[in-house]
Amino acid sequence: MHTNPIIQKIIYLSQDGINVDLLRLDQIHPVVSGNKWYKLRYYIQAALAQNAKTIASFGGPYSNHLVALAFAAKENNMASIGYVRANEGEPITPTLQEAQYYGMQLVFLGRSSFQEKKEELLFIAKSESNTSNLKASTTNSKINTLTYFVDEGGYGVTGAKGAATIITDWEKYENNNSLNNNSATLIHENPISNYDYILAAVGTGTMLAGIINASAIFQNVIGIPVLKNEGTIKTEIKSLLLDQEKPFQLLHQFHQGGYAKFTPTQIDYMNFLWAKEQIPTDIVYTGKLLFAVDQLVKENYFKPSSKILVIHSGGLQGNRSLANGILHFND
Repeated sequence: MHTNPIIQKIIYLSQDGINVDLLRLDQIHPVVSGNKWYKLRYYIQAALAQNAKTIASFGGPYSNHLVALAFAAKENNMASIGYVRANEGEPITPTLQEAQYYGMQLVFLGRSSFQEKKEELLFIAKSESNTSNLKASTTNSKINTLTYFVDEGGYGVTGAKGAATIITDWEKYENNNSLNNNSATLIHENPISNYDYILAAVGTGTMLAGIINASAIFQNVIGIPVLKNEGTIKTEIKSLLLDQEKPFQLLHQFHQGGYAKFTPTQIDYMNFLWAKEQIPTDIVYTGKLLFAVDQLVKENYFKPSSKILVIHSGGLQGNRSLANGILHFND
């Protein structure tokens, strides 16, 4: 694990005074890819502090989050449970097989009933632990050990706290002193502080909330939601902010039809980006994000002489739903 990923210049987009860079979070770990490591770090820490023996969460058949959680749990000697948005008896996807390989027990909640059952499990966990958030420990007939629950995609204040370290972890202080210690000497400046714009894909909004929390007041944080007609996402992001009045933008026009949907134009762009810059993307998040950036640059959306940072959030599991050959880097 290394938490200072490279910042790669996207050469073909960096022109006419605009500089576009890509933060390659996808390279920090082969399994706990990209933002998943950051969002999970404090959940894992809290579960261990509470002496939980099992950690559980929720996701779909191609969930990057569930695979990352399964691996992280195994590395920390905990069992894991994945509550899946799929029906019992459906074929097991390669993603879920990988989660099982890392020791995750799968429980299928169905498709139409998934959200209702998820909220019920989180409510029970919250009630039994008497806590004020959606991470908790509980026991029930299916889980015979102390279990720590994480909401889908790592959503929550704890996940946003971890996501903020995407920005803050770059600063290194002499003798590992705290950032609040005035005697600490800064030995490595945070390069992310130099950008005028920071852009990221938005699923649950947890990563974007962390980035907003950690960004400087002069930086423009822009989210590209991947869900169609997601009317509540702004409220869900704001609920995770340290300052709910801190500005950010959401551009809703780049969802390509909705969650996990894509268009031939998007696929063509993903293959172009691979051929041009050797950047792998996924159909759910980063393919839409970088296509959006491409379009915004062409539309002169950004101010002249701007420095733009695009966050590659990692996680290519969604591409496993495609046939071989559709994506040139997925063969």
